[in-house]
Amino acid sequence: MYMITTLNVKIDTETKQSLKEFAHELGVPVSSLVNGSIKQMLRDRSVTFNTKLEPTPYLEKIMREADADIATGRNLSPTFSSVDEMLDYLKKTA
Repeated sequence: MYMITTLNVKIDTETKQSLKEFAHELGVPVSSLVNGSIKQMLRDRSVTFNTKLEPTPYLEKIMREADADIATGRNLSPTFSSVDEMLDYLKKTA
């Protein structure tokens, strides 16, 4: 038999709410998520932070516009085969 104790953790309100919603989606209490994470860290003796990098809707829009520009050759900077060629170009446009 083991004794259950309370652990107080400081967390911002937005993160706490997101965690509660995530736990609800999974159908488990927040304490089960936290306990499971802690036990896995202790068992593995490691901590892994993994964040899916997903673009925001705004960034997706900009990326679509950039893809369209590339496809049509619009708004593209010139390419150079050497530094000297680039410097010459910059001097002429300055």
